[in-house]
Amino acid sequence: MKVGAFEEDICAPIKVSPPPDIGGDSATDGEELFVPPLNFAMVDNGVFRSGFPDSANFCFLRSLGLRSIIYLCPEPYPETNNEFLKVNGIRLFQFHIEKCKEPFVNIPEETIREALNVVLDVNNHPLLIHCRRGKHRTGCLVGCLRKMQRWYLSSIFDEYQRFAGVKARVSDQRFIERFDVSSSKR
Repeated sequence: MKVGAFEEDICAPIKVSPPPDIGGDSATDGEELFVPPLNFAMVDNGVFRSGFPDSANFCFLRSLGLRSIIYLCPEPYPETNNEFLKVNGIRLFQFHIEKCKEPFVNIPEETIREALNVVLDVNNHPLLIHCRRGKHRTGCLVGCLRKMQRWYLSSIFDEYQRFAGVKARVSDQRFIERFDVSSSKR
């Protein structure tokens, strides 16, 4: 597969017709639509979060000018995603964090610290943090970042719960609450 062909395929314009009850808008006819990944949001200047991006999200991700992606799952990164990173000069930082089902699996604190060091290094910005759904592992990393930013715990938990929804885990929130920011680099 040629790299140039790959790049053209992943950013072909996506045309969507308006619903029948809404007339067409000539301002949007033929324009490219950028589709953000599940649970996408801005965390801070140059720092974004989301669920796992797929090829439908590549044009949107390219528009962010990403330098780095932090992937928080142990599974190998798919070849299509690796090719996208290669074509766009994006560095992948993978931190193997297993799914954390309550109550017996602990989040590895040292791994979170290593990931935070990547987030805090502005040479890696703009960067995207993601796991599978952008809820638990991503939520823990962002929650620990918020602690370093001196957010109130109630605000950190509100943000965590906004992304985790009904799947919010007490164990994740307990991890964030107990995370010691005094030994982290800043």
